[in-house]
Amino acid sequence: MEAARAAITCRQRLFPTCYGTELTSNAILKWQQERGVEWHYIAPGKPMQNGFVESFNGRLRDECLNEHLFANLRHARHLIAAWRDDYNHHRPHSSLDGLTPWEYHQRSREDQTLNRANQ
Repeated sequence: MEAARAAITCRQRLFPTCYGTELTSNAILKWQQERGVEWHYIAPGKPMQNGFVESFNGRLRDECLNEHLFANLRHARHLIAAWRDDYNHHRPHSSLDGLTPWEYHQRSREDQTLNRANQ
């Protein structure tokens, strides 16, 4: 549930997923209904229809999961959290014009503040 909350912003109205209704919880369905988000199932065997998530999953798998042997769940959580922090705060992304997600977020907030001040 927390992953879905983090992945979807209030402005996004479509959430593609490759999982069928058997893996959709009542909590997720209630959450998406309250926010007016359309739950869209991609066609079976067509991961290209959800390219952003597939790209992220591939990076996580290649750069973190395939690189480590986890001794236990606590160890896995620690290493994955460190990778996520690097990915979200320190690593430039080509899709964000070479900015880190944190820099992009900050710039977007500054742009919104300037737009409000100019109105």
